[in-house]
Amino acid sequence: MMEYKSESFHIQVHAPPSDAANEVLSTDALRFVGYMCHTFHERRQNLLGARKQRAKEFDAGETPKFLNIPAVQDPNWKCASIPSDVQDRRVEITGPVDRKMVINGLNSGACVYMADFEDSTSPTWKNLVEGQLNLRDAVQGSISYTSSCTGKHYSLGKKTAVLFVRPRGWHLNEAHVTVNGKLASGSIFDFALYLFHNAQRLITKGSRPYYYLPKLESHLEARLWNDVFITAQQYLGLPIGTIRATVLLETITASYEMEEILYELRDHSLGLNCGRWDYLFSYIKKFKLHPDKIAPDRSCLTMESPLMEAYCKRVIYICHKRGTFAIGGMSAVIPRKDDAKKNEMNLKCVANDKEREVILGHDGTWVAHPALVKCARDIFDKHMFAANQIESKPMMEGAKVTEADLLLLPQVPDGKAITSKGLKCGVKTVLHYTEAWIRGVGCIPLNHKMEDAATAEISRAQIWQWRHHGLVTQDDGVVITSHRISSLVDNEVAMHTGGRWKLAGKLVKEMLSQHDRLDDFLTTVCYPYIVTTHCEERRARL
Repeated sequence: MMEYKSESFHIQVHAPPSDAANEVLSTDALRFVGYMCHTFHERRQNLLGARKQRAKEFDAGETPKFLNIPAVQDPNWKCASIPSDVQDRRVEITGPVDRKMVINGLNSGACVYMADFEDSTSPTWKNLVEGQLNLRDAVQGSISYTSSCTGKHYSLGKKTAVLFVRPRGWHLNEAHVTVNGKLASGSIFDFALYLFHNAQRLITKGSRPYYYLPKLESHLEARLWNDVFITAQQYLGLPIGTIRATVLLETITASYEMEEILYELRDHSLGLNCGRWDYLFSYIKKFKLHPDKIAPDRSCLTMESPLMEAYCKRVIYICHKRGTFAIGGMSAVIPRKDDAKKNEMNLKCVANDKEREVILGHDGTWVAHPALVKCARDIFDKHMFAANQIESKPMMEGAKVTEADLLLLPQVPDGKAITSKGLKCGVKTVLHYTEAWIRGVGCIPLNHKMEDAATAEISRAQIWQWRHHGLVTQDDGVVITSHRISSLVDNEVAMHTGGRWKLAGKLVKEMLSQHDRLDDFLTTVCYPYIVTTHCEERRARL
C-alpha cells in the first residue's frame, strides 16, 4: 500500500500496484495530494450539502434568481490578462486521457486539446494513473504509442495544440484514495497530480497549467476552486495567477451566477464555455417535478431553443464585458465513413452549428473528432478575423436576458414533443453508455453521434421525468410506465452477449424506474462497479 503520514493527515492508496501508479504517486506527489484534500475536505462537503438543500427547494417549486452582488457589479474589474499561447482558441477538441487519444488530440490541428478525466473517461484506477502518466509524457514531448493490432506508430508532430485538463467534478470521490480515513476528492486528485508533475516544465516551455472546471453550481464552488489554486501555487512556489481555468457553464443554477463565478476566479480565469449537453441535463434534473418544465425529445432541444439562445447570449455578454473568452459548445455529430451523402449532411450540420456560434460572438468552439477540426476552423476563419472577438462582439442583447428567458423550453408541434422513437432511442443511449462506462470506456459512438456522460444523462433524466408525470408517447398514445421502460431495456440487452449488459440493464431499469428519486448522476450510481475488489471492501467499511 502506498501511503504518507504527517502530523495533520494520513493519505493511503487502496489499489493494486502498477508501473504507472509507481511513476505518478511518488512520496512528494502523495504528500501534495493529501495536503490539498485534507485542507479542503470540509468546505467541499459543505458545498455538496448546499447542493442537496437547493435541490429540495427546486423540488418544492422554486426557480433560480440573479444575485446582483454589489462588488461584482463594479464596472471596473476585469479577468486576468490572456497568456500569449491561448489568445486564439477558435477550435478546441476534447477526448479521454488514453495514450493514443492524447497524441491524436494534440496533433489534430485544433488550437486546444482538452484531456478529459471527467465525462469522456471512466475513472477506473488504470485509466486515471495511466492518464496522468500520458499527460506527463505529453508535456515532456516524449509520448509515443504503437498499436498492438495494426503496428501503427503514433508520436507528436512539430506543432501541437495547447493542452488543457478537465478534472472530475466536485461531487465525485476517488475511492482508491483515503485521507484521514475519508475518501479523497476526485477533483483535487486529478488537478493536483497534473499540476505537481507538469507545472514547472510547462512554464519552462512558455506555457502554463490550463484547466477546464466542470459542473459548478454556484459562485461559492468557484471560490473554492480559486482557493484551491492559491493554496496549490503557494505550496509549489508558483506565482499567484500561474494557473488559468475556463469554467464549463453547464448547470442551470450557474447560469444565474455567471458574473459572480468569473469574479471569484478573476485572477485565474480564462472565461466560460457553453457546456450545452450537461446544461440541458441540469435543467431537466433541477425542474424534474415542475409540470410546466417537461422537456421534449432530445432531438427537439436544439441551440435555437429559447433557453439555449438566451444562455449563449448572456455568456457572451458577461465574458466580453469582463475581458475574457466565451467558448461555444460541442456538436455531438461525428463523421460517417459508411455513407458519403449522409456524411456530407453531417458536416453541413456541424458547419451550421459553428456558423451560428461565431456570428453570435463566441471566441471558439468544440469538436469531438479530428476530422471536424478543419470544418470548424474554416467557419471561424471566414467570420472571425482576429484571434478572438472579446473586443469586437459585446453582444449587448445578453444584457437584456431575464431570469424567465433562461427557463423557456422550445414550442414543439403537437405529437412531436414525446415520441415512441425518442423513448426507445433514449433508453438505448442510457443503456449502451452505462454498459461501456462500467467496462472502463467513457465515450462511445452511437447512431453516428459521440455519446459521453452528459448526453446519456439528458436521456436518463427526461425518461425519468416522463414516467414520473405519467406522460404518453404522442404518436401512439401509450403511457410511459416502469414496465414499458423495463421491456425496452430487456429487449435491448437481449440483443447483446458478453460485456456487462446484464448488469447495465439492471442498473438502468433501477435508475429510470425509481418512484421516489432521480439519482443525481449516472456515474455515481455506477462507480462502485468499477472500483477494484480490494478498494470496494475498504470502501464498505468507511
